[in-house]
Amino acid sequence: MAQVAIITGAGRGIGRACAHELAQKGYGIVAVARTQSDLDETCRTIPDSLVIVADITDPAVAEQIVKKTIGRFGRLDTIVNSAGLAPALPIEQTSVETWHSVIDTNLSAVFYLCKAAWPIFRKQKSGVIVNISSLAARDPFPGFAAYGAAKAGLNLLGLSLAREGDPHNIRVHTIAPAAVETAMFRKLMDEAQYGRDKTLDPADIARVVAQCVAGDLRYTSGEVIYVRKSL
Repeated sequence: MAQVAIITGAGRGIGRACAHELAQKGYGIVAVARTQSDLDETCRTIPDSLVIVADITDPAVAEQIVKKTIGRFGRLDTIVNSAGLAPALPIEQTSVETWHSVIDTNLSAVFYLCKAAWPIFRKQKSGVIVNISSLAARDPFPGFAAYGAAKAGLNLLGLSLAREGDPHNIRVHTIAPAAVETAMFRKLMDEAQYGRDKTLDPADIARVVAQCVAGDLRYTSGEVIYVRKSL
């Protein structure tokens, strides 16, 4: 039976690219995001797929995602945590609600899904988690206090879980790209401010994800892999 990957943020951008990349490598895909139409477009050419419309910031949702995955495919091998929220706001304009939304989407939701899947990975003595962090974890744009803090926390969460998972053959990889050509990034900066020649393509990141899952980068569990076009 083909291996199975849950991908959050699969409706667009990096998440969609990861769904296509892993599907091409024979994975069954569980595509998770908030918008049905986006997920339908992602999975239009992926025959072995399950679409789940969900708010991953709800702790109870993570258990449901895992249960639905096992119910549909009978197994779970990989999780790609790609969902993100990145408003650029000065601290004085960052509401408490916005702060919590950014932390919940970029960090807490990852914890919820990893926790829900951990017993399965531990029982089968294998599992791979790939978290999509950001260069903003160490070099944030102005206004990225919440986002940068969330991604810095994600980096450390990945290291901690990798150490905890090592005795059970559970690997946890963290990829931290610079600017990627996505709708989320273009809400922050237009091409006059940051040209396409400087941005990575989502497919570039998806290929790195695939390398972590089953390629040469499978030996980098616990590491943060920074990806950028140039210095």
